[in-house]
Amino acid sequence: MTHLGLFVDFGSTYTKTTAVDLESVEIIGRAQGPSTVQSDITIGLNMALENLKRQVGHSVLFDVRLACSSAAGGLKMVTIGLVPEMTSRAAHFAALGAGAKVTGIFSYHITLADIATLHALSPDVILLAGGTDGGNREVIVENARQLVSANVRCPIIVAGNREARTEIEQILSNAEIEMVVTDNVMPEINRLNIEPAREAIRNVFLNHIVHAKGIDRASTFVRVVMPTPTAVLEAAKVLAEGAKGVPGIGDLVLVDVGGATTDIHSVGDGRPSRPEVIYRGLPEPYLKRTVEGDLGLRHNAESILTAVGDSELAVHSTVSSDRVKKYVREVATSAAYVPQTPEETRMDYALAKSAIEIAITRHAGRLDVVYTAVGQSVVQYGKDLSQAHALIGTGGVFAANSAEMARELLIAATKRPSDGMRLKPESPVLYVDKPYGLFVAGLLSTIDRPKAAILAKKCLRVV
Repeated sequence: MTHLGLFVDFGSTYTKTTAVDLESVEIIGRAQGPSTVQSDITIGLNMALENLKRQVGHSVLFDVRLACSSAAGGLKMVTIGLVPEMTSRAAHFAALGAGAKVTGIFSYHITLADIATLHALSPDVILLAGGTDGGNREVIVENARQLVSANVRCPIIVAGNREARTEIEQILSNAEIEMVVTDNVMPEINRLNIEPAREAIRNVFLNHIVHAKGIDRASTFVRVVMPTPTAVLEAAKVLAEGAKGVPGIGDLVLVDVGGATTDIHSVGDGRPSRPEVIYRGLPEPYLKRTVEGDLGLRHNAESILTAVGDSELAVHSTVSSDRVKKYVREVATSAAYVPQTPEETRMDYALAKSAIEIAITRHAGRLDVVYTAVGQSVVQYGKDLSQAHALIGTGGVFAANSAEMARELLIAATKRPSDGMRLKPESPVLYVDKPYGLFVAGLLSTIDRPKAAILAKKCLRVV
């Protein structure tokens, strides 16, 4: 008897379902329905399943049923650290790597103005960090008191100076605030330890956020195991590293262009690829994700227009500037809008190309020439992506368009002469996730990494 798996992505706009033959490791059907998280998430799920049944051609029983979710805005998180370039940044890395959408970053002593901003942001969870182990403990303790005084009620993950843990636990428990205490995200200067915090964030997502957003209404049929961005990052990891009996493809960069954000994932140590280069600053995580909340094809289309200008979008789309501006205004208020004409497809292409160019520039590191008493040196800040073997595009804009258009979008993420000393990918193999199946591979990796690696590879198409 064939073993089948059902994999679901509860998105903000659509609930996407994928059926996989787990013996041949092949996708045998894909379908979607509207995401109905504001009313009853099972309504949209049942619509998607009915569409899937029609596509497969018969009713099916699934041996494995796993899901991820970014519905209702995903996992919204605020991070609080000590120094912006150190513990605050380490906390930021941890949050993004766990699939959170970081809506606010605070450093030093949080002020009354910060508290007002925090309330306005209404995060699902707060990551409280600060101080190396044995270092500054005053700031993180005082920030814990401030959060209590501000009557913050969301869960708090404490991942700072271990010498302050006992006092912080007492402060938060006395206020009956839900908390998780884990290892310091930066126990020593310039040493990251973000995996424990990432795991804590995932657990809060599963134990608290899934219930709070009504996603657990679907728990009798599917098991939600992670946020959608985490599923994509896990797929990138298993692709790069491989699994038992399945070789990986090496260091990679993955581009995911959505309606609200443009996410960049990279797998690799990112250390200097040239022996004469000196690295400075906080080490970059091996698994890195950045989320550009101002770069999206729908909610943030107007931000892209502002960033690059209507004339550039007009050039890339071969459409007049007035028509571009009109289209951007229209789609910015319609998250589910799908291009209806070749002209609209070209305008979406232009928006995606600009979003990718900006997002990869922010994600990649850079080189600087510095002059010292002993002469000239080349210094690296951030992550070196120049030697990435693969550059992968995932999401609707890649899956729905021609291979030629997808290739041009990916080329926008590679290094060009105008990039100067930016450490962007130089000569990667270009792939697209044509069946939009990488999130499926990420979910599958939780129970069978070799099959997840096989499936992830099968999703890739060279362009």
